[in-house]
Amino acid sequence: MNRRNTFHKEERLCGKLRIANLYKVGKHYTAYPLRLTYSIGKEVFGGTDGNVSASGASRTKILVWAPKSKFKQAVMRNYLRRLMREAYRLNVHSLRAACQDEHCYVEMAFNYIGSSPCDYAQMEKAMRKALLYVENKIKSPHA
Repeated sequence: MNRRNTFHKEERLCGKLRIANLYKVGKHYTAYPLRLTYSIGKEVFGGTDGNVSASGASRTKILVWAPKSKFKQAVMRNYLRRLMREAYRLNVHSLRAACQDEHCYVEMAFNYIGSSPCDYAQMEKAMRKALLYVENKIKSPHA
């Protein structure tokens, strides 16, 4: 199976109201050094509710965030955000497939909560754990 590891603009969660709503009604999960805030929505049959396109790519929307209070230098914040996006981009395929199978969409915010920077291996491990958690919530919402 030929999968493209892409991260398009449509996959970015943007808009003050949508972000505020995610933090207001979303559920939380911690996979250190990441804190995941997520919201799962069902697709409306006979069309979509504006959040989901026909392709599975925009069924998942994410926001990545590294706090200025812990990392004063923009270079370090950018590095951490880049690591989060890269780990997400390479590990999101099973989540996209689950969203397509269950006819739903997911909005997620990944907050870096570690006090010091981590390497890619630790970031990828945490990202896989968080994405697997959301995937399991999609497949069995009452678990």
